[in-house]
Amino acid sequence: MIVADLVRTMEDIAPTRFAADWDNVGLLVGDPLASLTRVLLAIDCTPDVLAEAHAERCEAIVSYHPPIFAPQKRFVAGDVAYAAARAGIAIHAPHTALDAADGGTNDVLADAVGMFDRHPLRVLAPDRQLKLVTFVPADRAAALSEALFAAGAGIIGRYSSCSFRSPGTGTFFGQEGTNPAVGVSGRLEEVSELRLETVVPAARLSQVVTAMRAAHPYEEPAFDLIPLETSTAHLPAGTKARGMGRVGAVSPATVSVVVDRLKGTLGLRHVLVGGSLERVVTRVAVCAGSGGDFVPDAVTAGADLLVTGELRHHDALRAADRGLVVVCTLHSASERPALAALQRSLTDRLAGVAVAISLKDRDPFNVV
Repeated sequence: MIVADLVRTMEDIAPTRFAADWDNVGLLVGDPLASLTRVLLAIDCTPDVLAEAHAERCEAIVSYHPPIFAPQKRFVAGDVAYAAARAGIAIHAPHTALDAADGGTNDVLADAVGMFDRHPLRVLAPDRQLKLVTFVPADRAAALSEALFAAGAGIIGRYSSCSFRSPGTGTFFGQEGTNPAVGVSGRLEEVSELRLETVVPAARLSQVVTAMRAAHPYEEPAFDLIPLETSTAHLPAGTKARGMGRVGAVSPATVSVVVDRLKGTLGLRHVLVGGSLERVVTRVAVCAGSGGDFVPDAVTAGADLLVTGELRHHDALRAADRGLVVVCTLHSASERPALAALQRSLTDRLAGVAVAISLKDRDPFNVV
């Protein structure tokens, strides 16, 4: 197995095209072609988690939260991504892609409250796609394809690593100062190449183009980006709606009963409750992590109760004004149970790869 196998498997489990557009998901650090025998799972890739991965000889970490969110101009000592790169440890971050995934973060939280007849709290629009076309010598096509797939390209429905390759002849004349990978500068060259085509989600375009430039053998790779028409008519029959959060029915119970059920399933001693513990609820919304932006969605969906990781003070007041009871578990406590389900999925799909949940991964808060 190689790191690219982990990336492809994670793409099957939690397709990155369903991540929020502000998020930074997928392979963030590492070589897709590096060997893979051990993977460590964590909510956050902290220095302690990285040291644990190094001690356990893990070649990759799946860190739910991305250690890199915004563009960075420097990677220096003290930065987790820098340390991981130096240690040769890859980091893959699924984050909101896992939130939207079937069986992902929000489904695990919905299971914890006993939800049935569920659907996304906020449905995503069909993702916009482009076709990437580039040209590469045949002996470098496989490596280039792996890099593109690892960055999020090549997903069609439930199939991954999708591409088309056709042979042809490319020509170029390298001007003075060029250093062509094939042939020499200063004369017209004809080169046998493959035309490599693959689809790219618009949300992953920047990452895919960056990966292409890094993996392409040419000094100046030629490529085309062709917008594709998106229509729900093109979705496979029976395709489920994708989206963030979940909302659905629960057997009639008081908030107190649902809270006890939630605490027992998640292994929590304490939660925060905004609203009456004696209110009977039949419809519940859940949103792992920070759920303040989803208060209006929960109200519109007719939920009696919203379970989330954390809310800002004014979001809790807004929920109360609209008659919505809220339960907050702490941010990562609403996300951490999904690691066990992810461990099972990866173990089943990555034959011969040991997948463990970090023992050093901790919530930054202690409840005292």
